[in-house]
Amino acid sequence: MFSKIAALLAITALTHAGILSHAPAYSTSHTIAHVGAPALSHGYSAPVIGHGYVPTVSHNIDYYAHPKYEFSYGVKDPHTGDHKSQHEERDGDVVKGYYTLSEPDGTIRTVHYTADPHNGFNAVVEKSGHSVHPQHAAPSYYHH
Repeated sequence: MFSKIAALLAITALTHAGILSHAPAYSTSHTIAHVGAPALSHGYSAPVIGHGYVPTVSHNIDYYAHPKYEFSYGVKDPHTGDHKSQHEERDGDVVKGYYTLSEPDGTIRTVHYTADPHNGFNAVVEKSGHSVHPQHAAPSYYHH
């Protein structure tokens, strides 16, 4: 029990001295230490006997990469009548693309869209083809 209390007091003392941090810092940059002693927190490594604290040499690494992609997708299922497709491309903060789908009335809906930081999201919807509505006979009521 005494060893647990001593360990807790040692950790508390290191925390108040600034060697250990209270909570981890969350950021997109990570610190890499280039010294022989293991790092305890940002900027300090474990104490080396007879030499005091050895400051670490750190480099910030930014993991941001320029987003750029292009993809296409499509389904044509004759059994269910499910016909749809999509194409999209992105270069940085500019996204543009379109998608099409078959409506239940037989028409094709096509949506062309763009998005960028200056203009926001914009979409143009087109409908092509002729709608076909099935004619249902009025129910007849037959009484015996």
